[in-house]
Amino acid sequence: MNPEALLAIDQAHAWHPYTSTIDRDPVYPVRAARGCRIELMDGRELIDGMSSWWCAIHGYNHPVLNQAASDQLARMSHVMFGGLTHEPAVRLVRRLVELTPEPLQHVFLCDSGSVSVEVAIKMAIQYWRAARRPDRRRLLTIRCGYHGDTLNAMSVCDPVTGMHHLFAGVLPEQVFAPAPACRFGESCGDDDIAPFAELIERHQAELAAVILEPIVQGAGGMRFYSADYLRRVRALCDRFELLLIADEIATGFGRTGALFACEHAGIAPDIMTVGKALTGGYLTLAATLASRHVARTISSGEPGAFMHGPTFMGNPLACAIANASIELLLAGDWRSGVERIERGLSDGLAPCRDLPGVADVRVLGAIGVVEMTEPVAMREVQRRFVERGVWVRPFGRLVYLMPPYIIDDVELRTLCESVVDVLSAWR
Repeated sequence: MNPEALLAIDQAHAWHPYTSTIDRDPVYPVRAARGCRIELMDGRELIDGMSSWWCAIHGYNHPVLNQAASDQLARMSHVMFGGLTHEPAVRLVRRLVELTPEPLQHVFLCDSGSVSVEVAIKMAIQYWRAARRPDRRRLLTIRCGYHGDTLNAMSVCDPVTGMHHLFAGVLPEQVFAPAPACRFGESCGDDDIAPFAELIERHQAELAAVILEPIVQGAGGMRFYSADYLRRVRALCDRFELLLIADEIATGFGRTGALFACEHAGIAPDIMTVGKALTGGYLTLAATLASRHVARTISSGEPGAFMHGPTFMGNPLACAIANASIELLLAGDWRSGVERIERGLSDGLAPCRDLPGVADVRVLGAIGVVEMTEPVAMREVQRRFVERGVWVRPFGRLVYLMPPYIIDDVELRTLCESVVDVLSAWR
């Protein structure tokens, strides 16, 4: 299909994420992707600064992951997980149990990150029903968070950026604490945690769990907060007998410089969600992990089982690729690689601090963020990035980079220079 025909059909029928079918955002047809490069149909190459929404940590067309997919396709692409099991899923759940905090011993495989959050919330609610406290069914979270676009997941996203008002009367009403003011690397004083502590004490009798993104709040604002704050949240959950759900979908598998962001605080959640980088961006797959206590409590109550079961749960093809992706990550010196990217982002984005209209520049692990004082003209800014040969997709007031871990120093420098140049020209 030539680019013109492709774009005509796309414009007529394809509904892209967060877009209008009337006033459409421009789209760029892709022919192929290899390494850190996206090849457009017109022949241009773009250095990818997004890892395709943070999942393609090994880049594109990786021979190890390609081989894992090919080998599994020769055996079976799918079989139902109800009443059957298979080696790719068994290997994956064992590996996830080995890598995540010790209390997490049971793995529920899901279709996507948003679904894994739905599963986590359902686990928390069913846990309290099994414990004969069905009144405990609300969630406490912090503002500026993002957990997905399905209804329960959206209910714990930031009330403003999550567009709660569009679904008033439909979304469950949750409890929101202010976003942490103490930044990563700082201590968290009593005043910092006081609003959260007051809400957890006031609503204790109706709360099933606390849910948050540990250390890094992703699509809700790309904010990095204190590990001490997370430790204090864990202590409050213990004190008031609440479950803690850690949403590691965006932060898991090394993105923050730790394999999982909870490690920065040295805490273990009762329930954890993982996704995005789980398959290296090849197929949609996520998982919800639960402690033995949570799983046994649910299984001991009525109806004696956890009530969820996706059609594509434990898909063998996705599990096989996930196993290969995890082993590929662990076989290399991923920690040094992320530290190298962190240094490159810190040095490369530093000039943005002197630009007019820049509110903050922050870097953690393989995440670099330039926060503006006003919303970015996304269409115009994105077009300028494409003209410079890079793929960067801003949102709101944020221009950020989350490149694949395999990016080389020249590519990383080009990405950072493009951010500096585009923001200089735009302002």
